[in-house]
Amino acid sequence: MDHLDPRSPLVISTRALTRRPGTMQELHRTVDLPDDLGTDIIAIRAGSPVRLEVRLESVVEGVLVSGTAGGTATGSCVRCLDPVVLAVEGSYQELFAYSDRAAHHHEAGVEHDDEVHELVGDLVDLEPVIRDALVPTLPFQPLCREDCPGLCPRCGARLADHPEHHHEVTDPRWSALSGLLGDHLQEKRN
Repeated sequence: MDHLDPRSPLVISTRALTRRPGTMQELHRTVDLPDDLGTDIIAIRAGSPVRLEVRLESVVEGVLVSGTAGGTATGSCVRCLDPVVLAVEGSYQELFAYSDRAAHHHEAGVEHDDEVHELVGDLVDLEPVIRDALVPTLPFQPLCREDCPGLCPRCGARLADHPEHHHEVTDPRWSALSGLLGDHLQEKRN
C-alpha cells in the first residue's frame, strides 16, 4: 500500500508518537463505516456508526494498536426472515511495523505467521483490523429470537403468528389405500 487518505475515518496519524518507544496515545471516536462489514445475511452496513476505543503505543518495531470497536449489525432471521438488530463488539491488538523494520525482516528472511501490517508514512489504516475484530462476532445464522419457529415449509405461513398451523399430510405410499377407504365409507352410507 503506497498511499492512505488521512481524511478517511479509519486512518489514524501516529505522528504524535514520534518513534519514541513507551510513548502512548488514546483515542475515542465514533466514525461512519465506509463499507459493509459482514455478509448478505447480517452485517454492519456502510454509513452505520462504529465506536472506536484506540490505544497507540510506540514500540521498537513500530506502533502497537489495541482497543475495541462496536456497532449495530442488521440483517434477517434465517428461520422467519424478520429483521434482526444486534449490538456487536470486538477487541483487537495489532503491530503496525515501521516500513524500514518491515523491509529489514523481509531481507533477513524472517517469516511471520500472520499478516504483517505496515505504517504508511506515519499513518495507520484500521479498516482491516476493525474488520477482523467485528466480523467474527456476527452470528453465522442470526435469529430474531432463540425459539423462533420459522415459516411453514409447505405454505410459508409465519408459525409464530399461527402456533396451531399444520397441514394434513398423507404418505404418498398410502394414498391408494385412502382412496379405497373413502369408497368403502361412501358405500356404507348408501
